[in-house]
Parts: sequence; structure tokens; C-alpha cells
Amino acid sequence: ADIVSGGFPCQAFSYAGKKMGFKDTRGTLFYEFARAVKIIKPKICIAENVRGLVSHDGGKTLKTIINVMEKDIGYEVIDPEICQSIFYEVPQKRERLFLIGIKKGSGLKFNYPEKVSEAYTVRDALKKGRLYKSNVPNSEFQKYTKRKQQIMRKVPPGGNWRDLPEKMKKEYMRGSLHLGGGKTGIARRLSWDEPSLTLTTAPAMKQTERAHPVEDRPLSYREYARIQTFPDNWNFIGTLNSKYKQIGNAVPVNLAKYIGYELIKALNKN
Repeated sequence: ADIVSGGFPCQAFSYAGKKMGFKDTRGTLFYEFARAVKIIKPKICIAENVRGLVSHDGGKTLKTIINVMEKDIGYEVIDPEICQSIFYEVPQKRERLFLIGIKKGSGLKFNYPEKVSEAYTVRDALKKGRLYKSNVPNSEFQKYTKRKQQIMRKVPPGGNWRDLPEKMKKEYMRGSLHLGGGKTGIARRLSWDEPSLTLTTAPAMKQTERAHPVEDRPLSYREYARIQTFPDNWNFIGTLNSKYKQIGNAVPVNLAKYIGYELIKALNKN
């Protein structure tokens, strides 16, 4: 195989071993990723993660990963880059960290894709136009309670809990009303004319609400998929909650496409 890629959670890392090498990562999925790369010896390996990996455990986790890739399994790591999806034909403010490893001695050179200046919005995701040839197909969505519908009806496109009438604001926010932080994800309704906020694994979660721009409901799973730039014929398996989770955890398809084109260029130039 020319390429091995993998995404893995970073929460399980432990620093019982002081050398921060390959053996110190045992018990994590990164260890299995590195083991596969070590056995297969591809020309390029790609490790993908959330931007939080940069600061996880004061930067030690990322340092361990790079150390293993460079010293233990023989790959030169291109400077890690956080790619912002909005620059790669994705109607969403989502960031992903990519670690690209080039096999030492292979002579390959990889460049991150150039940013696209044209921005895409929720309208582009859900309506016929620049991204899709038809409106988003109907699909299941999580349900609000009747009271939640009444509350969300008061939130304008692009708005959040701050737009609620004072009495309703106190009812909905309760004890968190006077806590610090903007809490702008609470009772958040998306806007047609802006990119979506980063999708989570549950659109009706109180802290990270993702409501439809005009309808009083959470985004459906096909709307979720459109914002992640999946094609409409992509088949998601399992319960509704499982579908949201699969989509919410994914790398946006168009971002992956741009990374893929650069990988092809790197291999073809060799």
C-alpha cells in the first residue's frame, strides 16, 4: 500500500514511560495505527485528529506521536497543520489536524492544499445550487418537546438563547444564566447565509444546539451529511443517534478530497 491513514482518540494517552516512545503508547489506538504503518511500510502515512490534540496534556501527546513516527517507525512528519474546512468547499466552520508522515529516503514531497477563497453557506448545503444539484432529501431528525419548540420559535436565524424574551431566557437557562462564558451554542439556530458551526454528534444537545435555520427542529441526519459534504447516496447504517454520530465524527468529504489530491500529486512526482 502506498498510503495508510487513521484517526484515533488522544484521551487514553499515559506517560508512565519517561522516554515517550512507541511502547508508551500501548493501550491507545495510535499504537495500533503506528504498528500497522511499521508493518506495511507505506510511502505516506496520515494521522488525522481534532485540533485539541495540539494542546492535549500541554502538548506532550502530540510530541509523543511525532516522536514515534520519526524515531521509531521511520517517517519524517511534515509540520502539522490545522485545516479549516471553510477554505475547502465545506459549508462549516470545522477544523481538523493532519499529521503527514513521509517515509524517510523515499524522496516524496507533500504540500498542503491551497485555500479556496469562495465560502459556502448552510443554504449551499441544503438547497439546490453551487454544491448540490437538488434540495436536501427528507430524512429522520431528533424531536423537540412541545415546550422546546415554543422556545426555539423565538430564536431568529443565526441567533441563540440571548435572543429569547427575558422570562423565557430565565426558564431555559436556569442556573447557568449567570455563569461566565458566552454559551452561544445554547438554543443556537443556524443561518442560511453563514457556514454552519462545527457539527457535534447530537444536534439537540443543549450546549451545542444545531437547529434548522427556519424550522423549529434540529437538523436531520441528511442535512448533517450535506453540511459534511457527503453525497446523498451515501448509506448510513444503524439507529438515528448512530447516524448522527458517524456523520458528526467524520472528516468533511470535500476537505478529505483536497488532501487526497495533494497525496496523488506527491506520489505521481516520485
